[in-house]
Amino acid sequence: MITLVAPPVSLDAVMLEARATSLAKRSIKNDAKRAGIDLAIRCIDLTTLEGKDSPGRVRSLCAKARTPRPGYLDIPSVAAVCVYPNLVAVAKDALRESAVRVASVATAFPSGLSDIEVKLADTAAAIASGADEIDMVIDRGAFLSGDERKVFDEIAAVKRLCGPIHLKVILETGELGTYDNIRRASDLALEAGADVIKTSTGKVGTNATFPSALAMCEALRDYARRTGERRGLKVAGGIRTTKQAMTYLVIVKETLGDAWLTPELFRIGASSLLDDLLMQREKLDTGRYAGADYIPKD
Repeated sequence: MITLVAPPVSLDAVMLEARATSLAKRSIKNDAKRAGIDLAIRCIDLTTLEGKDSPGRVRSLCAKARTPRPGYLDIPSVAAVCVYPNLVAVAKDALRESAVRVASVATAFPSGLSDIEVKLADTAAAIASGADEIDMVIDRGAFLSGDERKVFDEIAAVKRLCGPIHLKVILETGELGTYDNIRRASDLALEAGADVIKTSTGKVGTNATFPSALAMCEALRDYARRTGERRGLKVAGGIRTTKQAMTYLVIVKETLGDAWLTPELFRIGASSLLDDLLMQREKLDTGRYAGADYIPKD
C-alpha cells in the first residue's frame, strides 16, 4: 500500500451530491454569462477520438479550433485539439503559428490495459510527433483490485518521460464505483505527478458528472493547501450544452477560486459543446439564436 501525504478521505455522498445540485442551480446572466461562454471556449480541448478519424478530419477540426466562427474576431480560439498519436503531426502542422496546443491520448487509451513498455512507447511516439500535452488513462482494474503501487508507478513513469509536457491523468470516474474511489484515485494521481486530473475518456456509459468533478476539485484544493502547488482539472465526456459548461465553471470557482479559471488549470474535453456555446453567444449579442447552418462544421 502506498503511503500518501494525505490519508484516505471518506466522502459523504449525500452531501456531495446535494452541493453539486445546488451549484448546478446557479443562474448566470447577461455580461457574466457572455464572459463565461468566452472562458469556456478558451478552455475547450476540441476532441476527435474515433476510429474513422482521418488527416482531413483533423485539419478541419484544427481550422475550427483556431477560428471557431470566421468573421467574428472577438471569439477566442480553443485551448487545444486532442487526437490519437498517429494524427499528432497532422494537427501540429495545421496549428502552426497559432496558440492552440496539440494534445494526444496515450497509454492504451481508453482501456489502459497494456504493459508499461507499450504505454511508454505510445507516449514517446506522441511526443516525438510534437504533442504539447499527453492525456494518459490509468489501469482501473489495477486500482480497483488494490494495486495502487502499479497505478502510481505508471503515472510517475509517464510523467518522467513527459518532463515539462503537461500530463493529464484520466481516472475514468464512471468505472471507479464510489466517490471515495474517485477521491483516492485523484490523490494518487496528484502525488504521482499529474499536472491535471481528468474525469473520463468519453468512451464509457457514465462520464463527467457534477458530483465527480466536485470530488476532484476538493482533492485539488486539499493538495494545493498541503503543498502550495496548483494542479488542474479536466472534465470530459457528454458535455454538450452551455448550461453544463457554466455549471462546471461554477464548481471550479466555488471550490478552488478564480485562480483556477484559466486554460492552464481547467479544461473541458468536448466535440459538440463549441457549437452550442457559439449559438448561445449569438443569442446574447443579437437576441436571436444562430441557425445550426451558420456555425462552421469541422
